[in-house]
Amino acid sequence: MSSRVALLGSGAFAIPSFSALASTPGIEVSLVVTQPDRPAGRGRVLEPTPVGAWAARAGLRSIKPEDINAPEWIELLERERIAALAVIAFGQKLSPAVLSGRVACNLHGSLLPRWRGAAPIQRSVMAGDDEVGVTVISIAPSMDAGLIYARATTTVGNSETSGDLHDRLAQLGVSAMVGVVQDLLAGTAQGEPQDESMASRARRLSRADAWVELGGTARVASARINGLSPWPGTDCTITGEGHEPMPIKLLRCRAVDAMLPVGSVATSGVVGCGEGAIDVLEAQLPGGRPMPLADLMRGRRWTRATLTSEPHAPAAY
Repeated sequence: MSSRVALLGSGAFAIPSFSALASTPGIEVSLVVTQPDRPAGRGRVLEPTPVGAWAARAGLRSIKPEDINAPEWIELLERERIAALAVIAFGQKLSPAVLSGRVACNLHGSLLPRWRGAAPIQRSVMAGDDEVGVTVISIAPSMDAGLIYARATTTVGNSETSGDLHDRLAQLGVSAMVGVVQDLLAGTAQGEPQDESMASRARRLSRADAWVELGGTARVASARINGLSPWPGTDCTITGEGHEPMPIKLLRCRAVDAMLPVGSVATSGVVGCGEGAIDVLEAQLPGGRPMPLADLMRGRRWTRATLTSEPHAPAAY
């Protein structure tokens, strides 16, 4: 079999594995496929995807189709004699015509079949999963339902955010992804079916998710806050003694053993929950920078404050 591989990806999660594949002897990366440039920032200037920018820096040939399943792109894969597709955070579903005559695998940011869908890392953290990881699977008609070729596992730190875990899992998946691509090219890859009874869905996050219930356990509240960071964050309202309420975004915390009234904020930055408390390690006022809640309390000379959160239209930050 030819060793010519196309890398299909858009998000930064793909870059560590793609970099490794591009430098692995016996694998010829002949094409990078990513999403088209999109407007970004206040100026709405066209910017490439993280993978598109990486391909340019690496000097690799790239294409940016609106739909990789269009006939002209399938013909290009044929002309390039692509034998294998390595897919990570690509953002387009692959048709049978794209897959026909070539092997393919996908790196997913969860321990499948748990958390199939768009936000597996965030949902893992929000759910308080003790064990998390990545799975390399075959491409299947149903979302993230392919055969399992390889897995790698790790645990979540007590104040680790989904942003932190994203970066760790991207690195964790490198060895598994390279090994599977090598096995696919050699014709030795063997996969196991997923247990459909254990499948769960990782629904895409939106700004409507940016709230937390403080009346429950600190562990549940902490997991939700860390899982929603860096985006969309957790929108709250803080009321300092003698001051008007103001919006605040929580970005990192950890559960601690402390007894405070629900929503009461100590000068140490600890906030009371229904059971236990959370130590808010990063919080952000509109227009400000993230900082420990304790520093914010000292900076405003608050000796007491109250924190509340409920589903609402989020503030602009």
